[in-house]
Amino acid sequence: MAKNRKEEYKEQNLRYLEEIASQEGVRKLAGGILYKVTEQGSGTVSPRLDNVVSVHYRGTLMNGREFDNSYERNCPEAFRLNQVIEGWQIALQQMYVGDKWVIYIPYTVGYGNRASGPIPAFSTLIFEVELLGIA
Repeated sequence: MAKNRKEEYKEQNLRYLEEIASQEGVRKLAGGILYKVTEQGSGTVSPRLDNVVSVHYRGTLMNGREFDNSYERNCPEAFRLNQVIEGWQIALQQMYVGDKWVIYIPYTVGYGNRASGPIPAFSTLIFEVELLGIA
């Protein structure tokens, strides 16, 4: 029974991404990642995998449930880009400082078929991301 629920959840997430892909202004990146630019920054350089980036972000699931929010903590996060999920690596390398995007990360470049804390296996991850800096 549990496997059937997982399969149904996986299929729901895939259908959700298909719906998002058809929306105006939504673009596609490698790995099936979808994104929409909500604010164009003034930066001219994008991060590389070995860079440390500073970001503000809010992460939710397709049902709207929030699982992380740096804005709420009032503290941007800094991390080396090659140390985060593949979906972030792909998307953030296309952003410029000051950009704000909504990024839709399929489970295949997110946490895959395993759960991570409050995030169920096969979850589409939705992030509102603001790239603040590159070091």
